[in-house]
Amino acid sequence: MLKTVNYQEFLDEHSNMALTNNRIPAEQYPYFNVKRGLRNSDGTGVLVGLTEIGDVTGYIVEEHEKIPVEGALRYRGISIDKLVAGFQASGRPGFEEASYLLLFGDLPTRKKLDQFNEILESSRKLPAGFVENMILEAPSRNIMNKLARSILALYSYDDDAEGRAITNVLRQCIELIARFPIMIAYAYQAKMHNYNKKSLYIHNPDPGLSTAENFLRLIRPNKEFTKLEAEILDLALVLHAEHGGGNNSTFTTHVVMSSDTDVYSAIAAAVGSLKGSKHGGANNKVVAMMENFKENIKDWNDLDEVERYLEKVINKEAYDKTGLVYGLGHAVYTKSDPRAIILYDKLNELAKEKGVMDEVQLYRNVEKLGPEVFKRVKNNDKIISANVDFYSGFIYKILGINPDLYTPIFAMARVAGWAAHILEEIVSGGRIMRPAYKAVCKRREYVPMEQRQQ
Repeated sequence: MLKTVNYQEFLDEHSNMALTNNRIPAEQYPYFNVKRGLRNSDGTGVLVGLTEIGDVTGYIVEEHEKIPVEGALRYRGISIDKLVAGFQASGRPGFEEASYLLLFGDLPTRKKLDQFNEILESSRKLPAGFVENMILEAPSRNIMNKLARSILALYSYDDDAEGRAITNVLRQCIELIARFPIMIAYAYQAKMHNYNKKSLYIHNPDPGLSTAENFLRLIRPNKEFTKLEAEILDLALVLHAEHGGGNNSTFTTHVVMSSDTDVYSAIAAAVGSLKGSKHGGANNKVVAMMENFKENIKDWNDLDEVERYLEKVINKEAYDKTGLVYGLGHAVYTKSDPRAIILYDKLNELAKEKGVMDEVQLYRNVEKLGPEVFKRVKNNDKIISANVDFYSGFIYKILGINPDLYTPIFAMARVAGWAAHILEEIVSGGRIMRPAYKAVCKRREYVPMEQRQQ
């Protein structure tokens, strides 16, 4: 009989083995022409699929040369700028309209949009007992993990969970778009009650409100919000709803769905991807970094002082000493991120209403000086600009939204894009995704137990 094992000692000893036996020399990757991160040597993405849903442009390639251009984002071929201008001019929320466009490929008529809104409203209600048994009884410290668990739990309440007919998949996708805000809000309330010892508020969604309005209603104890608050959250949802097929979480959706699994499994996997700090968790990092800047820069309007502190950050002498200025730079966008530009314009309205224009100026100074300092300190000509994460977290902070909700809000928006890509994968995919990994381990003989060296 084995003696009692010290678990921690076992882990400490074997972690060294895990590190040693999983380390592949960096030089082997270029030797075998491996596209690490599915990136080409010039930083462009490896082409693995086609899509008609989202188009992200940040550069053009001419004669094998990558040329930076102003960023552009299109949903089903329609410029995000014109889409936003269209619904804002009419004073109506845009997330539902954008979701319809992504799912069905065309802009809705007034009648079709009203029908879609009615279906979303009727789909928001969670199954009987779901809130109590699946959310309140098992709260989580991380809302994204709770969201993934809740998505998988919905499978058990679906009489046709495995059905892959388009009508059935559409139903599942629409229900998930409708229910994400509710599950996120209730998971947040459960987390705050159980781990932060706050009062528990479980409000019912209001059938007459938009997705953004309902979410603000559900997360606030008094259920109150202003028109401008709802407008800017709605805008953030529209801007985050889709970003092409190559971003990590959407690609995850394609990979998982290509195996002919169910919709709930694919969406839950996408949530797990989005949770990562290199993907959907980036806006939290921006807010934390800017709080550090506020503490260490005395005069936020002094460009020289801002520049000096940026130098320290990029030289790994300040903040988290990674050398990164979070919110600057993007995998595709170079000269500009159209989402950041659109969001900033609305941010000014909110900042004036909330009296935080001085803080906005600090953000603007960092946005302006960051690329210049990076170029000088790193002696690097790479063109970078502020991405949408640079301002989205700040907007949520001004709205009084807890940082625990920043990435879940991203998921609440992006589920519309994931759903559209699921439909595209079912209709046009047809093959399970199966890229290759080259084995570089040396071949060796099996050693009998009694001959193994300890």
